[in-house]
Amino acid sequence: MSESGVRSGGAAVESPGAAGAAETRSHRLAVIGGDGIGPEVTAAALTVLDAAEARFGFTTERTDVPLGADNYLDTGELLTPEAVELLRGHDTILFGAIGSPRVTPGILERGVILALRAELRQAINLRPVRLYPGVPTPIAGLTPERCDLVVVRENSEGSYVGGGSTVHRGTPGAVATQGSTNTWYAVHRAVDFAFRLAQQRRRRVTLCHKTNVLVEAGALWSDVVEEVAARFPDVEHDYVHVDAMCMHLPVSPERFDVVVTDNLFGDIITDLGAVLQGGLGVAASGNLNLDGSAPSMFEPVHGSAPDIAGRGWANPAGAALSLALCLASLGEGDAAAAVESATARVLAELPELSGAGMGGSTAELGERIAAAVQDSGEGVQSSLMTQLAAVQAGLRD
Repeated sequence: MSESGVRSGGAAVESPGAAGAAETRSHRLAVIGGDGIGPEVTAAALTVLDAAEARFGFTTERTDVPLGADNYLDTGELLTPEAVELLRGHDTILFGAIGSPRVTPGILERGVILALRAELRQAINLRPVRLYPGVPTPIAGLTPERCDLVVVRENSEGSYVGGGSTVHRGTPGAVATQGSTNTWYAVHRAVDFAFRLAQQRRRRVTLCHKTNVLVEAGALWSDVVEEVAARFPDVEHDYVHVDAMCMHLPVSPERFDVVVTDNLFGDIITDLGAVLQGGLGVAASGNLNLDGSAPSMFEPVHGSAPDIAGRGWANPAGAALSLALCLASLGEGDAAAAVESATARVLAELPELSGAGMGGSTAELGERIAAAVQDSGEGVQSSLMTQLAAVQAGLRD
């Protein structure tokens, strides 16, 4: 594990809107570049972070943590207790991507990503679905005004942690079972967070599940929603089956504000949501620890894309927007909003959203976003970054 030290961005300056004497704020940032395009987009995001630090007067102490395929193939280790303790000593984590054709699918994903979420008690996977002005979408007639929602995905249970087994493997008599775990505790954390976030937004929560088939799990989710809703009388709530969600989301995304759902359904519908907003390359996410017992982790959702690694064809927007979520969770709301605004502006200028036709390499686009952070351009209206910062502050009180 190597430590890169503090990047301060120069002398301390007063953050816009701050009262009183200027002070330098410092955050401990763990960086997991990972595999494939992960290190490339993460490096671009760190270039953007340098610009945000210079403008808004905070610093980060960055530690590189080598988790991923190379580390696994070299050492035979996935997520060691030592790595977990190292990460616990940081305020937040910026994550690139994990996955390699050199490693059997599932080993790295379960042994690192899911293990990190469990060890660090990252209860919520937060995924915004927002179409920014000027960004092309394959959905005919869709406008930015109609596409601004957030999916709150329960991050620790469901089918991803339910036990399973196979008997008579490799024969015509093979039988596989796979369970799903749902507890009041974990469901309540997700639903409570969804209602808190909705209070900062348009005050509407939609539960997405499959209650007509997954009767027991669906009943637990529905009961918890009703229980939590009683504490938020100013927030409306409704319900949509997950299959119906796959129809409504591309056709009428404006009907949704905050969607709360289980682990598996959240994984699926947010990839569909990414299509609405321009593709996986522009989609961001945060894995949130809600009680302050360990750092949260922020990552683009596009995966490692080993087929284009090293070509400079990966769009760093998802990593930059994940950085914005990271900054919001740290209380750097002004910097988070500036990074989001800068990323949206650069996205709107690209002739294509990925590949050789973007008009610049991954690193060059990172530099363009960083330059835009330095401008005082108009911010994104109703920014999730501001809303997340408010919810996180409320949870800490």
